[in-house]
Amino acid sequence: MLPTQLKSIKNIIFDLGGVILNIDYQLTSDAFKKIGFTDFDSFYSQKEQSNIFDLLETGKISSESFIDEIRKHFPSENVSDAAILEAWNAMLLDLPMHRIELLHEVAKKYRIFLLSNTNQIHLEAFSKIITNAYGSDVLSPCFEKVYLSHQIGDRKPNASCFKLVLDENQLLPEETLFIDDSIQHIKSAESCGIHALFLDIKKGEEITNVFPDIILPKHHS
Repeated sequence: MLPTQLKSIKNIIFDLGGVILNIDYQLTSDAFKKIGFTDFDSFYSQKEQSNIFDLLETGKISSESFIDEIRKHFPSENVSDAAILEAWNAMLLDLPMHRIELLHEVAKKYRIFLLSNTNQIHLEAFSKIITNAYGSDVLSPCFEKVYLSHQIGDRKPNASCFKLVLDENQLLPEETLFIDDSIQHIKSAESCGIHALFLDIKKGEEITNVFPDIILPKHHS
């Protein structure tokens, strides 16, 4: 729930994965282990990751180069591109309609933005998930502007990410709230003077509960 001291908020920056789009990192870990990348967890997690993932998320290497690099970690390099892509995308789940409806309502009261650490492979995959479910891209139009790490060449928790959003849109940090499910990103936003709210999805916290004054259709309760 929005703290009472944040009544001065005029702008909200949302994270994507875990906050709006359902994801499960464990599914990708399990998928890679199943096809032979047995120590995947030492390379990638929500809190930290090896340099190859950073390069992918900041657009500094191509999807093809990422696949080739990942393949080196398998006992046999015969694993296919398709198998690697399927494992990498396994974490991506669904986009519930009630969150889209929430964003539309929140946008009536605040200027809202999306700031996500993602990559070209995942963008293509979750775009298909959304289009298959709703017939079109129902996500991007919710926001005034969308910032994806591989497109801006920068990623959270770098403070420069937050400053980019603030500067480009002439937002005052004290009037801005950032919502994310990664504590390291929350701390970085706060270091920029932005109010931040940690959404603990492991405890079942849901973005719709942050905005109790917004009433959504009952069929999505």
